Amino acid sequence: MKTLYIVRHAKSSWDFTELPDIERPLTEKGIYNTKKIITELSKKNISIDLLICSQAKRAYDTAKLLATGLNYPVEKIILSKGIYQVGTDDIFNLIFGIKDNVDSLMIVGHNPTLTQFANLFLEEMIELLPTSGIISINFEADSWNDIIKAPHKTNFNIFPKQMN
Repeated sequence: MKTLYIVRHAKSSWDFTELPDIERPLTEKGIYNTKKIITELSKKNISIDLLICSQAKRAYDTAKLLATGLNYPVEKIILSKGIYQVGTDDIFNLIFGIKDNVDSLMIVGHNPTLTQFANLFLEEMIELLPTSGIISINFEADSWNDIIKAPHKTNFNIFPKQMN
C-alpha cells in the first residue's frame, strides 16, 4: 500500500513586487491555515516517510511547517526542481523515482499542476486545490511505478475553508 499526500503551498504574498515569483514569502494567514491543517492531520495520526517540495520559498516554508507539525525532520525535506512550474508528467516522473521502501509520500507544490494531478485519481474531481489544502490517496500498490494502474481511494481532503 502506498499513500500519497498532495499539498498546495500556503497562501503567499504579492506585496513584494521586486521579488521573483520563486522567492515570494508566506502570509500570516497562510501560516495560520497551514497550522490548522496540521492540527487536523495530527488528529488522524498522519506520519510520512518522505517529504518532497518545490524549491520555491513559499513551498519550502510550507513544507517546514508541515514537517515540524508531523515530527518529520526538517533537514530531510527534499527540494525538487521537478515540482515548480511543471506539468503532471513531471509529477509522475518524480513519483516514479521514489524508492519502494517509502510507503507514505508528501508532495508540496503549486497549482494548476497539483489540481490536475489529483483529479487523475479523485472519485469526485475538484475545481481547485486551495492554498494549504491537502488530499490523501491510498494506492493498492507495492511500487510507486504502479500507481497509475493500481486500485486507489481517496482517504480525505482537508481544505482551510472547511475548518472555519
